[in-house]
Amino acid sequence: MKTYNKSVFSFLLINLFMLNISAQHIYFPEAGTWEEKDPKSFNLDFSEAIQLAEANEYSESKDLRQAILKGFQHEPYHEILGPTKRRGGPAGIILKNGYLVAKWGDTKRVDMTFSVTKSFLSTTALLALDQNLITNVKDPVINYVWDNTFEGEHNSKITWKHLLEQNSDWSGELWGSYDWADRPSQDTGIDDWRNRKLNEPGTHFKYNDVRVNVLAYSLLNVFRKPLPKVLKEKIMDPINASSSWRWFGYENSWTTIDGYKMQSVSGGGHSGGGMFINTEDMARFGLLFMNNGNWNGEQLISEALIQEAIQPSATNPNYGYMWWLNADGPRQWKNIDKNIFYAAGFGGNFIIVDRKENLVIVTRWLEPSKIEEFVQKIYN
Repeated sequence: MKTYNKSVFSFLLINLFMLNISAQHIYFPEAGTWEEKDPKSFNLDFSEAIQLAEANEYSESKDLRQAILKGFQHEPYHEILGPTKRRGGPAGIILKNGYLVAKWGDTKRVDMTFSVTKSFLSTTALLALDQNLITNVKDPVINYVWDNTFEGEHNSKITWKHLLEQNSDWSGELWGSYDWADRPSQDTGIDDWRNRKLNEPGTHFKYNDVRVNVLAYSLLNVFRKPLPKVLKEKIMDPINASSSWRWFGYENSWTTIDGYKMQSVSGGGHSGGGMFINTEDMARFGLLFMNNGNWNGEQLISEALIQEAIQPSATNPNYGYMWWLNADGPRQWKNIDKNIFYAAGFGGNFIIVDRKENLVIVTRWLEPSKIEEFVQKIYN
């Protein structure tokens, strides 16, 4: 009887182990294909969420050049410097364990993603850390970029971590744009903006595309080749993304490195440019992060660095290395798991990653005020 009990116990353990493996199995789509599964097979129903997304299209013009100019009309000297593209309608994808369990709209259409680009940009920084091109995220950037970009008592203190967390308060001009002219306070004027007191790096969060572009320029100097090429070789090709995505800079954001003329890309579409990509490729990128940087057995980004990238920063509990976090804070989505993180861009572009439930949610051109309600309908 004793032997029998041991055998039964062993059998149960093996079966539980196999069930656990089965439950945790993640599917990775090959190029140009995606296996679909009925959400009901996972006891899921996304019909209400999809109806909400389709019924609440972003309300501004489909001519994104006009939408950008209207959205940032209060910024002094704001202009379009990079390409723009007329957008499509609402679209989205939901993945469960990597399988496509819901989609709506044209998921193959290439559109601008605006600040979703920032999460792609921070990924190239993780690659630089993985390759030891950057020794430590707390290193001053001036040790790597020795032109005048980081000269001066203030800018010389700025580290890679400060740039990634958007708390550097870098001061200066890049590609014809001044840091103080990006999203300035409406309570004061140009003289106040120009002569403002600088915050010590690492002490004040300020969402600022000029400083994000400083990070892109700095990483270009570290890799010594265009960031779209780095992203393509190290991330997008290994995850079997399409060949249709493009990452643009500005018409004047060209520099010479090692005798070669290269474009420094932008980290958003604030002045045009940034990442132009389809919904399916966004979902692949989200799936890579859902699986902690591992794609079908190949570790493309170290898991430790991904975990570091989604830690709340000291100056904003809802922001990591250019990923938004659903931690306790002013941007938290209520009644949604606090461990969710996401990329977010102008016009209602989102990549939402839930590692606990193995979910990736991509939505395009959803009225931004509806995103919390949309996510709640996914889970409730």
